[in-house]
Amino acid sequence: MKNILITLGIFFSLASFLNGQGYQIGQTAEDFSLKNVNEKMVSLADYKAAQGFVIVFTCNHCPYAKMYEKRIIDLHKKYEKKGYSVIAINPNDPEVVPEDSYAEMVKISKKKKYPFVYLLDEGQKVYPKFGATKTPHVYILDKNYVVKYIGAIDDNPKDESAVQIKYVENAIDALIKGSNPDPAVTKAIGCSVKKKA
Repeated sequence: MKNILITLGIFFSLASFLNGQGYQIGQTAEDFSLKNVNEKMVSLADYKAAQGFVIVFTCNHCPYAKMYEKRIIDLHKKYEKKGYSVIAINPNDPEVVPEDSYAEMVKISKKKKYPFVYLLDEGQKVYPKFGATKTPHVYILDKNYVVKYIGAIDDNPKDESAVQIKYVENAIDALIKGSNPDPAVTKAIGCSVKKKA
């Protein structure tokens, strides 16, 4: 019993270290209401048939976000029909990075034909609750908003053809099978979330 408690302590300490101060695995996320690029407000509750949610904090300007753009689109196309839609959220302050403004979000979503919602975290009130520190930074929730996976999309940001482990796909597949993702936490690689000093 003592060893189990020690192991659990190490796990949650590691999870906390990797994820900052936001939601941890097993915690329930609060719903939110953020503006989509079509000017409509979007909440998790809007997804009546959802089996879960793939929340990706990402942005326009970050080279890592750009490298993962196609992979995020492919994730949505593959898993939306299974009840796991991508919900992309831009956490950056546009006064710090004008390229991440709402107007630029609208432009890029049209240019790239995003099949998923692309929401602005106006006032930067949502990303701190999750503990997102990077773009991209992924949080997978089950249909009850319980956090099941936190971290990277896969193990090779720069070369999709050289990816060895598809963390997000594996996590969703595990949830579909009724299992918990393993690993549940990985280190997100990307640009830092931009906020005023």
